[in-house]
Amino acid sequence: MSTKIVIIGGGPGGYVAALRSAALGGKVTLIEKENLGGTCLNRGCIPSKIMKHSADIFQKFCDAGKFGIKVHGEVLPDMTALMEKKNKILETQRKGIASLLQASHVTVENGLGKIKAPGTVEVVFNDGNIKTIEYDKLILATGTEPLNVKNFPFDHDLVLSSDDILQLNEIPKSMVIVGGGVIGCEFACIFSAMGTDVTVVEAMSRLLPLPSVDEDLSKLLLKEMKKRKITVLCDTVVKSSEFKGDLLSINLGLSSFTDNPAPKKLKIDMIQAQKMAVCIGRKALSKGLGLEAIDLKASPQGWIEVDNGMETLRKGVFAIGDILGPQKVMLAHVASHEGIIAAENAMGKNSVMNYDVIPGAIFTMPEIGTVGLSESEALKKGIDIESFTVNFRTLGKAQAIEELAGLAKMIIEKTSGKIIGVHLMGAHATDLIAEATLAVQKGMTADDIAHTIHAHPTLAEIMGELSLKASGKAIHG
Repeated sequence: MSTKIVIIGGGPGGYVAALRSAALGGKVTLIEKENLGGTCLNRGCIPSKIMKHSADIFQKFCDAGKFGIKVHGEVLPDMTALMEKKNKILETQRKGIASLLQASHVTVENGLGKIKAPGTVEVVFNDGNIKTIEYDKLILATGTEPLNVKNFPFDHDLVLSSDDILQLNEIPKSMVIVGGGVIGCEFACIFSAMGTDVTVVEAMSRLLPLPSVDEDLSKLLLKEMKKRKITVLCDTVVKSSEFKGDLLSINLGLSSFTDNPAPKKLKIDMIQAQKMAVCIGRKALSKGLGLEAIDLKASPQGWIEVDNGMETLRKGVFAIGDILGPQKVMLAHVASHEGIIAAENAMGKNSVMNYDVIPGAIFTMPEIGTVGLSESEALKKGIDIESFTVNFRTLGKAQAIEELAGLAKMIIEKTSGKIIGVHLMGAHATDLIAEATLAVQKGMTADDIAHTIHAHPTLAEIMGELSLKASGKAIHG
């Protein structure tokens, strides 16, 4: 008899887990209360990249004269058309996922999933009907939602969540973005490129204050954002906001969260903007899931604990994706791999999740790609390292397309010569990081990469130039 697998949540973790479980012979039911694809497809990764692509095109039109192209007439963003394009792409992607699930004989239930008892879940449909489903193994993949801050709660009109930003029907004249992390910096670049006067308020001492992002990249991003007329206020928090006239009045204060031992006094304590976008965290969607029915407790913040096989403290119950919280890695591609691991273990295999080599992709302008340890992380671990940097402007392709801003950095372990970290900032860095990910995964040395011929003229040469320098054979770098 086939193992009955029930998965609650149809995001990049849940639907991949369903496909893998089915491929291994499981009788799979996937429960999703909204649209297939989860946050990533519907309210995150994909729609924001559609917007970024439009912002890139708009910028290219604005700079067309530099490349011998005359544009007659006014060039303006059209948010209505952009939203229509976005919705069409998302619908195509959702249909694609549905087709994959159907072809794999996965049953999809469109309703709210809840655990009723060990071995039993129920699905509550929009019309109020309830269906009970039995399971042998359960995979929880319910994800997160934007964190609502009580001092300036979302009103979805003036004070926006990251979900709301993706539904705007016009370009704001001015916007304050609370949070200089990945989401905040991406939206800052997108809307600035579209013509919005953007201010970023970050509580820590630098943009992208993540251990995985090397500080040299944070510094360069700050420089590039300033070139784009984006105002950045680090060591600063938003205390409150109120609507006055046609604008929000946003009150600022010195951050008590900053890692800066000597933050400077605030130059301003109030700014005004048409919109405020709050991008400072995610909230677990574990409340109401029925965890108490199987005596499974989440953390006070709602996160669920798992072992390296993605199994919770309850045998046969697995959890994957953002519901695991920041103690893991909250990225769509990580959730998908966790889904594979959970599915394989639910079907009787003995697979292990490895978080050591995970690429990061940040779609700022220019883009950022990271993998492995940053310089500060390596030093904190007591690793004897060397680091090397090369500027993107050394590449002929970067000159040809006038994408000069960028930096490539490689971290080498001295004793073994292995590459333990690569950090790229520049045109198409999110694509270029794939080679570095393979290098770190396979324990390669800079010499290994240096002796790999890279096609010319391409941006991929950045890894060749960086590796040549790190192996003592620098040419252009």
